[in-house]
Amino acid sequence: MALKTKPEVLPPRLKRGKQAFKDENLDLLSHVLDDFIRVPGTSIRLGLDGIVGVIPGIGDAIGGIASCIIIVAAWARGVSYGTLLRMIVNVGIEVVVGSVPIVGDMFDIVWRANRRNYALLTGSLYEPRKYTIQSWIFLGLLCVGLMLLVLLPAILFAWLFGDAVHALLGAPPHGLFGSF
Repeated sequence: MALKTKPEVLPPRLKRGKQAFKDENLDLLSHVLDDFIRVPGTSIRLGLDGIVGVIPGIGDAIGGIASCIIIVAAWARGVSYGTLLRMIVNVGIEVVVGSVPIVGDMFDIVWRANRRNYALLTGSLYEPRKYTIQSWIFLGLLCVGLMLLVLLPAILFAWLFGDAVHALLGAPPHGLFGSF
């Protein structure tokens, strides 16, 4: 006699993933990562991201990976690409500046990239026009800043290299400021 039982059917993963990307869960995640502990006697709040960031070498990388959960959730929920890029930049700034010892850890506590990204996510979903222009202005200013960071050292190097070549050849310098 054969037993006739129904096979167990598991729900699709995407359905379970949608539950993880609910506003309540993402708000809780950003709160735990950025500001769930209050320093007694002050108004300063910090979270796991700031605590883990103290570990040299890997702390900020771990915090950055945890911060990517909110970015993935935003992508899955259909946030605009401009806002997603702004969220990635927020986490990038936090990880890069946070990797500087002591000063970077203090910056992590103040910057709160996860709270910023959660605000961008909810603003983009519930008030789509509010953040679109701000996101593109922010990205434009960021691009200008990055171009300056690349161009200024290149100009300085060219100026110093040109003066060094002129000094080796015995010619008067023709740098940006002439000779002093």
